[in-house]
Amino acid sequence: MNWKEIFMNWKEFFKNLKTEDQGFVPEDTRREFLKIGLIITGVAAGGSLLNVVSVVAEGLATSEELHREYPYKPHYSMVLRVDRCIDCERCVEACRQTNNVPEYGWRTKILERVDAKAVDQQRLFMPILCNHCNNPPCVRVCPTKATYKDKQTGIVKMASYKCIGCKSCMSACPYDARYFNEEKRAIDKCDFCWESRLSKGIKITACAEACPAGVRIFGDLSDPNSEVYKIVHQMGKAVWVLKPETGAKPNVFYTIG
Repeated sequence: MNWKEIFMNWKEFFKNLKTEDQGFVPEDTRREFLKIGLIITGVAAGGSLLNVVSVVAEGLATSEELHREYPYKPHYSMVLRVDRCIDCERCVEACRQTNNVPEYGWRTKILERVDAKAVDQQRLFMPILCNHCNNPPCVRVCPTKATYKDKQTGIVKMASYKCIGCKSCMSACPYDARYFNEEKRAIDKCDFCWESRLSKGIKITACAEACPAGVRIFGDLSDPNSEVYKIVHQMGKAVWVLKPETGAKPNVFYTIG
């Protein structure tokens, strides 16, 4: 199966998914998916399904926009090569251990599709996490500025001491990438391992370092020599983002190969 076929499979898979407030797949929806051979996993308790549509080149900030409107340096970003994911969940476990993520929470997880129509019952996996958007809806709705866009790195961070637990950011996030941390009494999310690694001089996230298949490529989108820059800007290769229609302009990109 080439990248075009895989891309179209994912696009078809996600285009009809709707966000569910209850954090699980309703039985009637599950039955419909089973009829066409789809099995959905990776939805944590308290979370919800993503209503995502991957569109090549749509929703990406242009080079001109990056320099003019989002001049972060370093501009931390991640590329996910979804066809390489084997669902070993080493990334999830590394994230939990590194960032003290409780069992009920998540900073990254993996969605799964099983194509029953394929001869080999092919399984496709899709890692998801906070997209550290250039135009983050979560930041706009936070009444206390507890969640904010770092002016230097572009990372969307949480100041837990400012959080009042109103969960407005959870509702606004297009990617269901937040959870309420009972111990902190505040919302928690992926910060690209800023507190646990990047701020201490480590140049890679725990999930990217732990991946044995080279799925997660982390780096500086403002550096033309970085791998993320080369992948996102290369010609003739499909690169897409989730939910481009939101105008969030994510810094997490997806590709094949």
